[in-house]
Amino acid sequence: MAALLIPWRNRGMRTRLGCLSHKSDSYNDFTAILPDKPNRALKRLSTEEATRWADSFDVLLSHKYGLAAFRAFLKTEFSEENLEFWLACEDFKKTRSAAKLAAKAQRIFEEFIDVQAPREVNIDFQTRELTRRNMQEPSLSCFDQAQGKVHSLMEKDSYPRFLRSKIYTDLLSQTQRRLS
Repeated sequence: MAALLIPWRNRGMRTRLGCLSHKSDSYNDFTAILPDKPNRALKRLSTEEATRWADSFDVLLSHKYGLAAFRAFLKTEFSEENLEFWLACEDFKKTRSAAKLAAKAQRIFEEFIDVQAPREVNIDFQTRELTRRNMQEPSLSCFDQAQGKVHSLMEKDSYPRFLRSKIYTDLLSQTQRRLS
């Protein structure tokens, strides 16, 4: 009887495994990836803007809808923690309250950097240890090396696949069709 209960106790794992069978590289309904009033957003997105995302990774990250499309793509690859970490670091750098700095740093470290973190990013041991040492006296730059490694990983690995993905090509096609 206990063996029968184990699968029911771990619903989170079942849900994750169930998602594997639904992994898709296509978004026919872009409302799932575009923030704020998706239909209007898609109408506002020009082919030129979407094409510019291929100019550089930083151009993609700086565009609200580019960021949303890239996030949707990373979800299909089960690697959205990289982008979420990068965004958390960007937000962290805007922290002006010394009182909040240490707590925010600890939260980011526990969520993304620490070994066995719930959304652990893939960084090397040296970077992880440097970041751990930086946590002794958190500053606005304590995640810089780890953030740089994750940015580089996304730029060299995920970004080229995104540009070849059905998500991106379908989005471009949809913006071009509007012009016809």
